[in-house]
This record gives sequence, C-alpha cells and structure tokens, in this order.
Amino acid sequence: MEFFNDVGGDPLKPTLFELIAQEQLRDLLQPALKYVLSVFAQRYPRYLLRIVNRHEEFYALLMLLVERHHLRTHGASFSENFYGLKRRRRPIFETERAKAAVPGVLPEEKLRDREIWRSLLILVGLPYLRTKAHEYFEDLGGGVQSEVMEESLVNQTRALSEEVCACPILSLAGRLRRMYKAVYPWLNTSFEAWLFLYNVAYLFDRTPFYRPWLSWIGVDIRRVGIDDLVSLADSSPSVGGTGPRSLLAILRRLLLASPRMLLNSINVMLPTAIFFVKFLEWWYSPSSPARALSSSPQGPAVPAPILAKPHPQGIRLDHTAYGVCPLCGDGFANATAVPSGYVFCYRCAYEYVDKHGRCPVTLVPARVWQLRKILI
Repeated sequence: MEFFNDVGGDPLKPTLFELIAQEQLRDLLQPALKYVLSVFAQRYPRYLLRIVNRHEEFYALLMLLVERHHLRTHGASFSENFYGLKRRRRPIFETERAKAAVPGVLPEEKLRDREIWRSLLILVGLPYLRTKAHEYFEDLGGGVQSEVMEESLVNQTRALSEEVCACPILSLAGRLRRMYKAVYPWLNTSFEAWLFLYNVAYLFDRTPFYRPWLSWIGVDIRRVGIDDLVSLADSSPSVGGTGPRSLLAILRRLLLASPRMLLNSINVMLPTAIFFVKFLEWWYSPSSPARALSSSPQGPAVPAPILAKPHPQGIRLDHTAYGVCPLCGDGFANATAVPSGYVFCYRCAYEYVDKHGRCPVTLVPARVWQLRKILI
C-alpha cells in the first residue's frame, strides 16, 4: 500500500483497501481461535470443553482485554495497529496542521476514556451481538443444509398440515420467533448494504468515515506517522531502568511488566496462529499436495480385510453372484457390512441382526449399532 501514500492532499489518510484488510484480519481471529481450542479440547476435554461450548463469550472477554490494551497504549485496535493505523479524536475544525504531516503529535487528538469505551462497544459488543443473532437464526431453522432440505421435501405435505393446524393456537413467543426468522435476513442485508454505501462514499471522499459509527464515537482512522512511533518509544518504560540493580528489583520490574509484554506479544502470536490454521486448511484440502501424495499409486496398496470363515449352519454364499445380497438375492440396496466383514442390504442386515443378534453367514455375535454403511 505504499504507492497510495501520496494520493490526494492528505498523506496520513488510509485507503479503503487498508481499512478492509484490517477488518478481514479481525474477522479471522475468532474462527482461528475456535479451531485451536477445539483441537486441544479433544485431548483435554475436562478443562477446555466448557470454553469451547461458550466460545463467543470467551472470545468477547479476551478481545475486550486485548482491544482495551491497544486502544490505551497505541490509540488503535489490534488489527488497526497491525496495519500501521491509529484512531484520532477528530477535531471540530480541520486545520491545515492536522492535515499535514508535520512534527509533533497534537494532544487533543489522543483518545479519551469516552472514545475508548465507545470503541470497545463497537469492536467487541457489536460482533458479539451479530454472532448471537445469527446463531439464533440458525437454531430456528434459518440455515440452509442439504439434509434438512431433503427431509423437508419428503415430509412437505405433513409439515404444511401441521403448520396450518398450529397457526390458530400459536403462542406469542412462537409468533415472535417466526417474525424474527422472516425479518432477520432482510435486516442483515440492509445492514451490509449500509456499510457498502459508506465504503463507496469514503472511496470518493464524500465522508471522512468508512464506517457510520465512527462519527458517533468521534474518531477517524489515520496512518501512523514517524512522530507517533517516536512518542510511543519515549513513553514505553524500559525493563532495566536506572534504579537499583539488585535481583529482587529486576524480578519486580519483570513481574510488573509481564502483563504488558504478554499483550504486546499478541501482535505476533495471533497473526502467526491464523497463518498456521489457514496453512493446515489448505494442506488437508482435497486439492492439496498432501492428498495428492496420499492417493499416489506409488505407495503400497492396502490389503483387503480377511473375511471370517462361514459357519456350516449359516446361509450359503454364491461366490459367482457379485453385487447380490445373500439374504434377499437382489442387488445391494444401501450396502451395509456386519462386524464379520460380509455385506448385505441395510434392511436385510438390520432385520436379521435385530432378530437373531448374529451374522447370517458366520454366526458371529453382532449388534445393530455395529452395522456400517459402505460405498460399493
């Protein structure tokens, strides 16, 4: 984005591409963190399963601490600071000195507590509410899934009749849920269109805010200049200092500085975690080199499993009839294997195992939950 620096009369005004890039980085944090927690929760469910089940609340609390630290220290959110941006308290009258890149940081541009808490409300509270609203919409059946679509098509007549019968006695909560399910897609689309219009207006210099709520907060987004870096370096405390050099004093300084160092290290840890998560998704995708190597014919072929020997009192098999169910004598309908390795139709295998509790060929004990559907 360096070639955009000299576009226009304000060199510190970020382009729309920089602002969208920092938002995309912020949107990638939650799924990356959820993926990492889900992986570790499989090994330590006692400690992490509750966190995974309440991931939205855990993520909101974590980002509240991270964003508050960055807003107070750097005057920007985490993703804005990563892309070299800052939040400036917008002056009532824009002067030439504020537009120009001159030495010195104006003290009236620093964020106050009011701007910080308003920014936290938008950065943390708004994404949390949108996530919970979308989850509730999916719980009401708003998400489109192939299995749900197929089942609804099969039972369409019954569902319509039940809906007609339930309309006269529908409770107030049921009516509100139905209204929410119908209105939510339109509200979400209108919200996205509203943001898109602000992006277009910002792109053509019709507004200084690329998001509508920035005017309510009273801030705008700027690039970080050399003077901001110098002031930040002067204000950051050093671990060594000029005080006493005793071991106890050094440990005390390290202990006091450890929370700040931990929060500052997030600038490196979170983007690195996102990179590795995306790398794993690409590596294990169907078109990745890992799948190509695993499906390469150069490797040794996996031998077929050895079937158990048929029992003399079991049903007889016709080894010349390939693809035929030994129980019904017809072609496989939803082929299913029993624990002994023999394949039957699902209905035939289910009825026989449910009645006799054994394999029809080998008489090996079997249960209904041990049946496995296969692809032939």
